Amino acid sequence: MDNNNGTNQGQTPSTIDQRSASTDTFMGSQSYGWYRYKPKCLQRFCTAKWALFWLCWGGAMQGLIVNGFINVVITTIERRFGLRSRQTGLVASGYDIASFLCLVPVTYFGGRLGASKPRIIAWGIILLGMGSLTFALPHFLVGPYRATTPTTGTCNAGMDDSNITLQVRSIRNFTCDIVITDITSNRDYIADETDGGDNLSWTVWLFFAAQLLHGAGASPLFTLGVTYIDENVSKKMSSVYLGTYYTMTMLGPAVGYVLGGQLLLIYTDFLQIDVSELSLTSASKVWIGAWWIGFVFAAIACFILAIPIFGYPTSLPGSEKLQQEKISEAYNANKNVDQPTAFTKFKELPMALTSLLKNPTFVFLNLAGASEGMIIAGFAAFLPKQIENQFSISPVWSALLMGLITVPAGGGGTFLGGYLVKKFNLNCAGIIRLCLVVTIIATVFTSCFLLSCPNLKFAGVTTGYRKTSILNESQLTKFTIELEADCNANCSCSKYMYDPICGQDNVMYYNPCYAGCSIEIAHNESKSYRDCGCIKSTTPEFGFEATNTMCSSSCQYLPYFVALCFILMLFTFLATMPALSATLRCVYDDQRSFALGIQWIKVRLLGTIPAPMIFGTLIDETCILWQETCDEQAGACLVYENSQMSRYMWMLALTGKLCSVVFFFAAWWFYIPPKQVLPPTDDSTNPKDDINSTSPISTVESVMVVTSTS
Repeated sequence: MDNNNGTNQGQTPSTIDQRSASTDTFMGSQSYGWYRYKPKCLQRFCTAKWALFWLCWGGAMQGLIVNGFINVVITTIERRFGLRSRQTGLVASGYDIASFLCLVPVTYFGGRLGASKPRIIAWGIILLGMGSLTFALPHFLVGPYRATTPTTGTCNAGMDDSNITLQVRSIRNFTCDIVITDITSNRDYIADETDGGDNLSWTVWLFFAAQLLHGAGASPLFTLGVTYIDENVSKKMSSVYLGTYYTMTMLGPAVGYVLGGQLLLIYTDFLQIDVSELSLTSASKVWIGAWWIGFVFAAIACFILAIPIFGYPTSLPGSEKLQQEKISEAYNANKNVDQPTAFTKFKELPMALTSLLKNPTFVFLNLAGASEGMIIAGFAAFLPKQIENQFSISPVWSALLMGLITVPAGGGGTFLGGYLVKKFNLNCAGIIRLCLVVTIIATVFTSCFLLSCPNLKFAGVTTGYRKTSILNESQLTKFTIELEADCNANCSCSKYMYDPICGQDNVMYYNPCYAGCSIEIAHNESKSYRDCGCIKSTTPEFGFEATNTMCSSSCQYLPYFVALCFILMLFTFLATMPALSATLRCVYDDQRSFALGIQWIKVRLLGTIPAPMIFGTLIDETCILWQETCDEQAGACLVYENSQMSRYMWMLALTGKLCSVVFFFAAWWFYIPPKQVLPPTDDSTNPKDDINSTSPISTVESVMVVTSTS
């Protein structure tokens, strides 16, 4: 009877017991749970669908924090902590720097046989949460932010000295708090209380450290997360699962822009300060919204999300059978070599790198990815600032418009690019030509940045005072700022108190004092001013001559800018997936993972890391009014020159796009089609149709989409 059992023939009972124990151990390693705690009731979650569910939320949290919240609050933290654009550009680059440094160890050790990808991903999400807490930390380390209090910014010229005398008792922190002494009551009033430090520029290093944690934490999501999904689903379903994954990563920034913008409507220190006492609205230039709340809740969400991801095994049940069914579709472009050299050892890494660098198509596609990454990273960090300053809108509306432009354009362009490759069954050369065409179209639409609105009239900065002959507009230059005039010469105004108001003459003034206003009227959510010596009142029947809000702009270019910028973003993202698909097709099958890692390094090193610092430095050059500080160093920029900012943004975008056009053309020109091809199918007669466009590996092509927008 034993001989009839083919599976047990020639085997002893001990051998059978050992194989059974080994099988039980292997099956146990594919169970859902944490270490030894793997209850049967939780095994229903040990499926590819549930793994995709949790990974989707991980990708969404990365987009929410890095591409949503941070881009929304850049302008706010500049004003709150007196930072320059080049400093916040460094902060934005921190994410890519950390991702660049972590890329090789994460992909090398995480890709080794037996490595637990879910655990590495879970630890990454924990780092992402720690980065969010670190980013919010400066709010808790500095004192409460108080804008201006009544009687601090008005002109006191002509008042009886027996009633009030203004004396600067102390000057501290980057806005130089001024303590006013009222002789009548012998009481001190703090004119501008923000914190107890001398300079808040040190907070830039906390923000930078937070971004390093964000970059380190997100790096496993878009490398190991993609491969974990692809390894545990069939070839047919791989593109569906990965498409769902990247759809969720695009929803993260959308929620981040909307939610982050709404949080800015809440006063930053609402728990300590009654906003009604300040008589401010979110439309005021000195309003600081609750930028930090989103990061705190995002950190909590990340810590909770890491728990279920920790429970997944190294491989899901049935993954071995799926891997055996997948057939490699690699091709060999060298007519003298049938099979490429396999680089399997770590010491052979330089040889593998040399092999890739000898491929000119791969090199030029990498350079095109770097130039595209530079544009996307720069826009992500500073396009909200461009919209806010060009069209004189609040940070809240700027964030909403940014979301309206980038999220549909990014998601739609990403989906459409992949769809076109599959729809027309494009080979590698055809894909590169597609990238070249859409990039040329995108280059044309960089002209949207030439739609520049004139600066709001700002007394002493962009226009002269109406009631003075000391200064006229022709005398105003970037290096000549004259805030003092005949109408405010005796007001003893302070440049340390930036509280802009809008007069009925539709001119902005540095603060009520520089407008010559002597009477302040506090309302529930705003303030109004009367008896303003520098303002020519056009409607005196209103009972006031100025309010602490921004003046309205007469520029009508905003709808046109949004439409043209949307098209620019659409065609920019439309080239992303095809370009990455071409990158993966122009290299050998066993080099694709390594090629993807090398491309990431080049894109970050040459594109996304320097981009925010380059954009920030050039934007700083357009500043015409800097915040003055006690240590005689300029703080945040208060007023930008719109036409110059617009011109710089256009030059950067145009230069980057022209470089992309040149690199895509070179990649297509030097491309050598494979000499050995797969057997032709009914609809494949072109010898360049070497690889089916539905290759399971090609589904990795959208990896760079999310990282390029960080």
